[in-house]
Amino acid sequence: EAKANPTANGGKLRVDYALSREATNKKGGKMYIQDKVEEYADEVFNKLDSGAHIYFCGLKGMMPGIQDMLKEVCSSKGIDYDE
Repeated sequence: EAKANPTANGGKLRVDYALSREATNKKGGKMYIQDKVEEYADEVFNKLDSGAHIYFCGLKGMMPGIQDMLKEVCSSKGIDYDE
């Protein structure tokens, strides 16, 4: 329902999918959550700057890839990731 109506909840909710078996990222590889977060990096970081929180649910083994992507995005934006 939220996917069909992206303005539901006042635009505070975005539903998107990163299906590694079905989708490819912009480099032609498998699509993972870090690819989606990077795709929407400006929006994600604007919301985080405004007090939003981000939660990742899944296997512990996926976190290194997510953390690497967050470090790269922070670096490109001049943000200290370790702060």
